[in-house]
Amino acid sequence: MSFQYKQAIIVRQDLKMSKGKTAAQVAHAAVSSYIAARRRRQEWAESWMNEGQKKVVLKAESMEEMLELKKMADIESLPNSLIADAGLTELEPGTVTCLGIGPAPSQYIDKVAGRLKLL
Repeated sequence: MSFQYKQAIIVRQDLKMSKGKTAAQVAHAAVSSYIAARRRRQEWAESWMNEGQKKVVLKAESMEEMLELKKMADIESLPNSLIADAGLTELEPGTVTCLGIGPAPSQYIDKVAGRLKLL
């Protein structure tokens, strides 16, 4: 099956989060970014849901790289959500952990995040 829509979740690698913390932050990014897509591009969100909700989880090496990716997503008018941790466990309050982009047409996601490596 060929997917026309996908969502990208980008995780900062410099934070050295535990597997459980990473999983929770990825989940936050997936949900928040989907909500952003439903508000801004409902047809993309619905098409993605109907296709099976393809996701890719990718690596960013630093906060600077994460912010650059967010800027690129904003320039491309892609729904996205930057996730800041509440600071209850491993990280300081407000630490940016993940960026969710999309769901959106796959070619738009690839334009912003296609060069990143899988987590």
